[in-house]
Amino acid sequence: MKNSEKIYKMSVAGVYPYYVGKAERKGRSREEVDEIICWLTGYGKDELKTILESDINFETFFRQAPEIHPNASKIKGIICGYRVEEIEDEIVQKVRYLDKLIDELAKGKSMEKILRK
Repeated sequence: MKNSEKIYKMSVAGVYPYYVGKAERKGRSREEVDEIICWLTGYGKDELKTILESDINFETFFRQAPEIHPNASKIKGIICGYRVEEIEDEIVQKVRYLDKLIDELAKGKSMEKILRK
């Protein structure tokens, strides 16, 4: 199985606690993680809660996302050894965008900067 297939099949609910844990270890909150996820995908808080109670995978999560934020293309940098703006696989790129945003949160960036305002 290729790495991208593994990413497609990963459960959002399975990865979410790692996002929250990373943020909380650095003094940030679950609410900020949720705000980032909703900003990137266009899902509302209630929709996100439903997703986290299901076993939806990242492929479905991003394919069904109401609207990827237009400023997502401003997310740049390296995550997991890859430059996010150069990732060709659309789903993998979106997952890495999310990873990068959570990383920025954990590194203490302001929400205004993270959400590319």
